Amino acid sequence: MSNRKKVWFEDAERKLDPGLVEQLRNSRKVSKNVTSNNEIPIIVYLNNCNQDKKDDLLHACNVDSHNKLGKELHSINGVKGHLTPDKIKQIKDHEAVNRIFYDRIVTSFLDIACEQTGAVKVREQLNLTGNGVTIAVIDTGIHPHEDLTNPSNRIIAFHDFINGESKPYDDNGHGTHCAGDAAGNGTLSDGKYVGPAPEASIIGLKVLDEQGSGRLSTIIEGLEWCMDHKEEHNIRIISLSLGAPAYESFRDDPLSLAAQAAWHQGIVVCAAAGNSGPTAATISTPAIDPFIITVGSTDDQNTLERTDDLIADYSSRGPTIDTLIKPDIYAPGTNIISLLAPGSSIESEVPEMIIDGNYIQLSGTSMATPICAGIIALMLEANPELSPNDIKSILKATSHPTLDDIWGYIDAESATRMAKSYLQIPAETVQES
Repeated sequence: MSNRKKVWFEDAERKLDPGLVEQLRNSRKVSKNVTSNNEIPIIVYLNNCNQDKKDDLLHACNVDSHNKLGKELHSINGVKGHLTPDKIKQIKDHEAVNRIFYDRIVTSFLDIACEQTGAVKVREQLNLTGNGVTIAVIDTGIHPHEDLTNPSNRIIAFHDFINGESKPYDDNGHGTHCAGDAAGNGTLSDGKYVGPAPEASIIGLKVLDEQGSGRLSTIIEGLEWCMDHKEEHNIRIISLSLGAPAYESFRDDPLSLAAQAAWHQGIVVCAAAGNSGPTAATISTPAIDPFIITVGSTDDQNTLERTDDLIADYSSRGPTIDTLIKPDIYAPGTNIISLLAPGSSIESEVPEMIIDGNYIQLSGTSMATPICAGIIALMLEANPELSPNDIKSILKATSHPTLDDIWGYIDAESATRMAKSYLQIPAETVQES
């Protein structure tokens, strides 16, 4: 039995999350001690205490150039910043500190797909296009592609958390593709590459950089922006084609809790399951959260027939870290043709995937997620009174058990028809009972 004395961060129990412990261990190996001046990006959960104690914590963390703490994350009662290992050791037992997390890296994970899901029938038979519904795409940004701006500009807002730019742009290209997956109208393809909701409004929130990566805290800021501007822009749906490995229960995970907070404020949150399949237990955060809609990806074999469709090998499988069943729904995500952002990283990385100069073909649960979000926009246009829980219930109830005779495969027509006729209990009935 080893007699090695534990280092302080190994003996901190629940105060430090496993990811932070690993970072501290790595920092110690590099510096040969625990007083390295290498700052670590962190998120601090705060205790419910008076403002004086919180101010004391902030003062203790902002007395020198190597440490900074203070950007509030109100949805999780936390603050973000950069602290040295020495400072983390100093404040971990502070009265205002509940727990400290490593601010982990988050990464970004339409032709036949739209007709195959039944979205084309919804437009033709029910005359629904997502008009009046706003989808917020939290991703790498958004290029003002003509399929989103012609005949009218449907990009109603843009916010850049990475570089602070005011006009819509996308230096990576992933977010633009996702926006088209949900709401492209096919202007530059004569209607060939159309998303499920070609008249929905789009908001682009840039939380990932040119390489398609960012921090947990920046994604949380994007989610909080949506909550703060929900009424102003009629934000009904958030599409999250991004994620990070899940090391904690959804009850503790910062990104999961923030996504859950948006859900409870009445916004339908769709999150990609992840691209770590076919191994089991690979669902990423925030997709581990049991409230939000977790979307897996299918391979439709480029045919309209659904019987030959398969769960894509890359699509992450459940159960979650909490042993919950996920994904909640599957949508096409393989070889999806959608909008190209000119001059983006993706354009230079996979030039062989460019189609007709204005589109690009990509695969992943990243593509399945906004397709699901677009279908939800049709449902909300049909019945604006639906709650996030209503939407999730309808999607699951109307899905087809065609994937291994178990998993639910999204059916836009059935879901939208049920949404349109979905009964709401009159307020007077509730009061009388």
